[in-house]
Amino acid sequence: MTVMTSPEGTVAGPDLERLWKTRRDRDRFQWSSLALMTPAFGLLIILFLIPMGYAVYLGLTNLTLVGPDSVKWGFTGLQNLSRLRQDSTFWTSLWVTGGFIGGSIVGVLVAGYWLASLLMRARPWMRIVVGGVVVVSWMMPAVTAGMTWYASTTQGGALGTLIGMRNTNFLDSWPLVIVTLANIWSMTGFSMLVIGAALRNIPSEAIEAAMVENASAWQRFRSIVLPLLRPTMIAVVLLTALLSLANFGLIYIMTQGGPGNATNILPLYSYQQAFSFNNLAYGALIGNVMVLLATVFGVLYVRVAAPRS
Repeated sequence: MTVMTSPEGTVAGPDLERLWKTRRDRDRFQWSSLALMTPAFGLLIILFLIPMGYAVYLGLTNLTLVGPDSVKWGFTGLQNLSRLRQDSTFWTSLWVTGGFIGGSIVGVLVAGYWLASLLMRARPWMRIVVGGVVVVSWMMPAVTAGMTWYASTTQGGALGTLIGMRNTNFLDSWPLVIVTLANIWSMTGFSMLVIGAALRNIPSEAIEAAMVENASAWQRFRSIVLPLLRPTMIAVVLLTALLSLANFGLIYIMTQGGPGNATNILPLYSYQQAFSFNNLAYGALIGNVMVLLATVFGVLYVRVAAPRS
């Protein structure tokens, strides 16, 4: 019988074959670890599952902020879901939300990559000044950012003055474009920092080898830079989508969803239904739709960010 030495000692015959077919780095679940995870499970249940379950239940009731149904309210089944399906304003808000998130993703990616690549070649003092300004805009509270953009884009604001259109109110003319630009401006600092860190990790030898082969700048970007940046860019896309979906304060300060429903994204519409029109249950149902969308983006992010074996 053939005897060979393995990491676990002396093993022979079929046992050896079975041993080497087993991955030694495979994670093994240990039931005793459940005891250590009990506090985390408790917090998850108390802080997430119970509130979410209650929010789902409220979305299926007739609860209002004022009136008889604010005291004596009850379960109404799928009545609110039927109303949601026939609500044209909801579908408009859903499309506006998609446009707002999609425009923000493209702008944040392009602006973040452009700034990160420029600052890598800039002088140290320029990196400090420009990088500091961009990061400050990212850290600025939504209320401050909203007031800044509101003052700059209304009639007589800084934007109109700079481009020779002082009497133009851009929030009336291009409301969704302006709020999307404001959102891009407030999130570019995050994208710049993340993409900049990824760019610095690209091996210079690969770029130099491509230059020796007379590859153009576009060919180097397409064949070397973009594949190496893809995981980082996917993470930026998903996080930008999640943060944009939750960016209630910026648009509320700038337009409150107007003019009409031009900037009425789902968080604003949920707020309006719950606290302006007193329909707490219907507002909760719209909030549940946002949670579903955020869950989709969250699951995608976890799958992308998970380490590959």
